[in-house]
Amino acid sequence: LGLELVLLEHFEDRPQWIPLVLLAAGLVASGALAIRATHATVRAFQTVSVLFVAAGALGLWLHFDGNLAFEREDDPAATTGVLVRRAVFGATPLLAPGALAQLGLVGLCIAYRHPALRRRSTTVTRAPETR
Repeated sequence: LGLELVLLEHFEDRPQWIPLVLLAAGLVASGALAIRATHATVRAFQTVSVLFVAAGALGLWLHFDGNLAFEREDDPAATTGVLVRRAVFGATPLLAPGALAQLGLVGLCIAYRHPALRRRSTTVTRAPETR
């Protein structure tokens, strides 16, 4: 996904950098989790996964809004229904950010009830002493 975004030159303005930065963070978080699964690495992985889902939703809105603005400029007399339909099928792929959200959901599934998140008992139980 990151390679595709780079090949599409998806870095013209700041919002376009969001998925690239998150994908790099996801690579680091998943590598850390693969190397050593600790409470901290699982939580970091979960945080990045949630950010993936949020960025996917934001990207969906940004793609729709960009398409809508283009269609408004192209045909100012068009009705709202026509503009929305054209924006959904516009030049910027509306559902492309969904791939980022899907990665986030898969990440959350991987980390769900991860063994490294189990709380360890802080009390030590001793066997009864015999004399």
